[in-house]
Amino acid sequence: MQRSVAVVKVIVVGAGVVGTMHAWHAVNRGHEVVQIERETEARGASLRNFGQIWVSGRAGGEELETALRARELWEELGGRIPALGFRPNGSLTPLRGDLERAVAEAALARPDAAARGHKLLTPGEARALNPALRGAFDAALYCERDAAVEPRTAQLALRAELGRSPRYTFLPGREVRDVVGEHAVRDDHGDTHTGDAVVLCTGAWLGGLVRELAGPDLPVRRVRLQMMQTDPLGEPLTTSVADADSFRYYPAYGSPALDELNARQPQPATAAEHRMQLLMVQRADGGLTIGDTHAYDHPFDFDTVEDPYEHLTGVVESLLGRPLPTIRRRWAGVYAQCTDKSRVVHRQRVRDGVWLVTGPGGRGMTCSPAIAETTANELGW
Repeated sequence: MQRSVAVVKVIVVGAGVVGTMHAWHAVNRGHEVVQIERETEARGASLRNFGQIWVSGRAGGEELETALRARELWEELGGRIPALGFRPNGSLTPLRGDLERAVAEAALARPDAAARGHKLLTPGEARALNPALRGAFDAALYCERDAAVEPRTAQLALRAELGRSPRYTFLPGREVRDVVGEHAVRDDHGDTHTGDAVVLCTGAWLGGLVRELAGPDLPVRRVRLQMMQTDPLGEPLTTSVADADSFRYYPAYGSPALDELNARQPQPATAAEHRMQLLMVQRADGGLTIGDTHAYDHPFDFDTVEDPYEHLTGVVESLLGRPLPTIRRRWAGVYAQCTDKSRVVHRQRVRDGVWLVTGPGGRGMTCSPAIAETTANELGW
């Protein structure tokens, strides 16, 4: 990507976590920012996720380096903006049987295991970290570098801090319809916004203007998920929790041991049908965010179906050794993912002075601070 002259005004389209992190880096480098959002508030995948800063399963190389840098930035932001809810809680993946343990041991043998903070714990050691895990398991994989924030309020807190700067303007309820010449966009109110750079962070909105600018062969797809949240657990869940199905989903666990797990211990039918893993994080109010499923085939179903929720409930209760609290809410979400999943994000100059940044997939919440930092560095902000 070519380097530009020093930017004095940046137009950011989209108020999800990726767009807001771009606004953050620009303002903190001394630039003026106008951020435009078609809703009154962002309502997409940036809110409908676990709030996990998930280092443990990232592919080695660029993806892990991006996640580790983002983890540093999240911690810095959390110290500056307590309302983000940042907490370095780590994660535990309880293991049952020799096949699951072998996958964890293969992950521990990776040269980057120490960077992730990976350790294999006994059940007693795992329960000392997270006493809420009273169910039966044989060992647990610990990742010290994993962390969490509050997804439904993090963008609001970050934007509230941005609002303290006279160089930041937020324009909600405006949909960008056109790119006008260089470095300018027109919204559906008829207003034109001109800057030295325009960054389109439109999330899973890949039609309309995005298709017109990027062309029909944009290497990004949409992915649908289902999740749920409970009433307060009544006790701390001190780490994030995954199950061994996450080994099948995250690239860091690829190994002959995983091949053997897949061959000899396939997923239950419901989990396989919905491409499921368990991830679980406790929210600030004590409730548990639990998921998730993955659907890739278009058109997506518009129903939220019960089988995945029943499966997840069973897995969670077996790990906690107790019934789940009442489910408070269920939801579906859609995020954008690069079709080449080895790419962290799709970053493309679609017009002179106009860049599209999209497709981080399930890495968006984790990696957004570092994705935005890279954009700022490459554009010479």
